Amino acid sequence: MPIEKAKKHYLGKDNHERLNCAESILRAFPELSKDAKDSLCKGGGRAPGGKCGAYCAAKFILEKHAPEKLKEFENYFKNLAGSLKCDEIRRNRKLSCLGCVEKAAEYLHQHSS
Repeated sequence: MPIEKAKKHYLGKDNHERLNCAESILRAFPELSKDAKDSLCKGGGRAPGGKCGAYCAAKFILEKHAPEKLKEFENYFKNLAGSLKCDEIRRNRKLSCLGCVEKAAEYLHQHSS
């Protein structure tokens, strides 16, 4: 299941390579993310615009495979995390980094196929 795979990659558990939040999302959905650019795969607030890397990676996938879901995803993620920006999400403590990976993966799993 891609949700568990994303979480295991983020945590580096069960022989999964330890990856940042964006890479964890992309690796959990390889068939949907094969065209991802390295510049997108930044964690720790280094994604474009200081946004959450998990959010950016999921947005990239949705842009390619379900663009009609982009606004809904933005609202979904912002509701859960309190912001789209990494530093604000961390400061607000509504959602942990692992939680961001999990929620982005859940949305993709439900809406990208």
